[in-house]
Amino acid sequence: MANIKSAKKRAIQAIARRQQNLARKTAIKTAIKKVQVALENEPEKAVELLKDVQAQLARAKSKDVVHANTASRKLSRLAKKVAQANR
Repeated sequence: MANIKSAKKRAIQAIARRQQNLARKTAIKTAIKKVQVALENEPEKAVELLKDVQAQLARAKSKDVVHANTASRKLSRLAKKVAQANR
């Protein structure tokens, strides 16, 4: 552990930020899985769930939890599957 007061504070902040980032990533993964399950069972519901994934990815992208291209790629692939299922 650091000796300097500001370094101690930064260490605590880093831990808190790591936990928040981990929670965001986990929430995104869960939301994506919900869309994939909905695609198999009820494709109409997948459209609504896709909006939730889009919002979560946008938030994570703006907070630099996920790289911008990664967020775009995940959303694009998921949207493509949803569109194909609702034909």
